[in-house]
Amino acid sequence: MDSLIGMGALALMGAAATIAGASEDLESDIGSQSNPNSQVQLAPQMSYPHRIYNKAISGEPPSNALMCTIGGTVAYVLLNFNISVVLALTIGSLVAAIIHGTYATTAYMGRCASQKRFKQMVYLDVLRSHTPAIMGYSFITTFCILVVSYIMVTVFVHPFPLPLLAFIWGITVGAIGSSTGDVHYGAEREFQSVEFGSGLNTSNSGNIVRKAESGLRSSMDNSWFCAKFGGPVTGIAFGMTVFLSTWITVVFDPARSVASGWESFIAGAIMVIIMIIYNRKIEVKARKAFGPYKEDKEEAA
Repeated sequence: MDSLIGMGALALMGAAATIAGASEDLESDIGSQSNPNSQVQLAPQMSYPHRIYNKAISGEPPSNALMCTIGGTVAYVLLNFNISVVLALTIGSLVAAIIHGTYATTAYMGRCASQKRFKQMVYLDVLRSHTPAIMGYSFITTFCILVVSYIMVTVFVHPFPLPLLAFIWGITVGAIGSSTGDVHYGAEREFQSVEFGSGLNTSNSGNIVRKAESGLRSSMDNSWFCAKFGGPVTGIAFGMTVFLSTWITVVFDPARSVASGWESFIAGAIMVIIMIIYNRKIEVKARKAFGPYKEDKEEAA
């Protein structure tokens, strides 16, 4: 029965982590957080003013770590007052979203105002329309991270308190979103006019695509684009990280079986090797399907 409860809790953790990863990536796409933000910030200086939300409070890992830690701390305090678990997690996530929205607003206003000399405007309609969406995604991400952390504390009796687990998972989801999801935003959306696989040449720095399917492009257009692939991929990546890393410790738990603990390490190493081989096969298939990369063409010439 304990094993069934553990696997059920693990499945819930994986589902919550998948949602958290997707919402985290889409939040960063709307706010131009982390990797793509360098080009959004540089564009006006290269004579390309735009209507894309430009906040980048920091890199995604520390930003999400702060956000989730605030939510986890508030929830932890409320739980000690015997508040309902759902209510405590909800209030904690709401407080984190409000603070995150405050930082986003001041960052957007400050960054755009500092670029006045480059004719970059502060668009109040962008601020009013995008900030609530940023806060909404922030709430979803924080709530799901708190669900994962709470399950680890109560079901798996983790020795770390709720705020510390939220801090660790916040860093993790931010790092995965920055390395996985933002690639599709920065490489495929901002520079979709550049040949596939060509990379970013110095001459193209700041020359981001500023026209949308209808009218001028905003961060909502970027989020709509990334919701098709970048967001789900980030969610799957984070969900697999949470599920698989916890699954091997649950299955090979020395306290519940004759396993010594080394079995979980070996199983994890095998999974990593399989993923490396699989990723290599995907890359080779992409090269064959979409043609050689630009540098390959230049070498052939």
